[in-house]
Amino acid sequence: MTASRAPAEPTVREFEATVDRVDGREVVLDETYFYPESGGQPADRGTLDGHLVADVTERDGDVVHALDPDADPDLAPGDEVAGLINDAFRTYCARAHTASHVLYGAARRIAEDLGYAGFDISETKVRVDLTTAEPLDDGDLVELERLADRAVWDSLPVSWATHSAEEARDVDGIAFNTKTEEGAMSGGAVRVVTVGDADDPWDVAACGGTHVANTAEIGPIAVLDRSNPGEGVTRVEFAVGPTAIDEIGAVHAAALDAATTLDARVGDLPDAVSRLRDEADRLEADLREARGELLAARLRDLPTVEVDGARWAIGTVADAEPNELREPATAIVDGDSGGPDDDLDALAAVGAGDAPFVVVAAAGDATVDAGDAVGAVTDEFGGGGGGGPTFAQGGGLDADPKAVAAWLRER
Repeated sequence: MTASRAPAEPTVREFEATVDRVDGREVVLDETYFYPESGGQPADRGTLDGHLVADVTERDGDVVHALDPDADPDLAPGDEVAGLINDAFRTYCARAHTASHVLYGAARRIAEDLGYAGFDISETKVRVDLTTAEPLDDGDLVELERLADRAVWDSLPVSWATHSAEEARDVDGIAFNTKTEEGAMSGGAVRVVTVGDADDPWDVAACGGTHVANTAEIGPIAVLDRSNPGEGVTRVEFAVGPTAIDEIGAVHAAALDAATTLDARVGDLPDAVSRLRDEADRLEADLREARGELLAARLRDLPTVEVDGARWAIGTVADAEPNELREPATAIVDGDSGGPDDDLDALAAVGAGDAPFVVVAAAGDATVDAGDAVGAVTDEFGGGGGGGPTFAQGGGLDADPKAVAAWLRER
């Protein structure tokens, strides 16, 4: 049984070891400093006796080094080999892993009933899954980032120690999830990582990963996004290193561009955006009112005709939706439009677009039933619709709009 020494000695990048056994391109050593994929932290990269290591896994208590498929290793049990761990990737993973603990410590300070549901490190970002009583909002993300970066600035020490499972569970405030922290447990013992002073820690958690010795080594932390992958779970995605620096720069540039566009300072953007939104709402309301007046004018201009003893206004209307016509059409037949034809019994407007429709409005005291009229149109020209005696609409008509209007006049 060979456990990885990486979590205990994360700064080791070169080592020598003895081959224990070889199975094709899979090699097991008597000891190793390669970190096997576990608990959300990816496997180390590097070489073994010059051969590229494609993957590192833990299997049946042994760390298995899978060499690159193109490798043709001439290794046998008892051979002495040199291991070289990719420094850049190990350093990134250690910084990212410690950053996830720092972020969880920040979440402890803003969320109630906080729980840990796992994490994952990718090449460009890190995710932490949190269980919280209430979903985190944008303001919480900003505060998470602020608190996490403050913990980095404060240069908090990071330490780790092994305890019995019983002792570990008794540690005050420990984040412990047996489903996600298999790497922290070995032979009944639990590895506990503490960020900050032991008597007043920023965070304490069961963890088998590699970590930096001080939070100052992490560098900037940039929160990217949040989502809800399951009930009661908030997923926070963040970046460290170059990706974080690029994200911070992009956000700053976007804020400056927005400020220039709005002729405001960056700090005044919320007020400027609020004023812009109010102005947009006012203009949208004015536009709706003007459009309503335009549609009402078009409906009042429809030619009138007598059908079965009732006076109708019938015609086509372009650039309109059925729901937009309901209010002005009803006002016209009810005599509330202020127009010259307030003695109409009914009005039928056929949409003159790629998807012909018909709306019918009838005066409340008229003998015309709007629903029956729309039903007659859909029986003749296809489609479907419905409504009541005073207003109805139908769509999906398989006919030229002008032909539908002509049929309504002549029926």
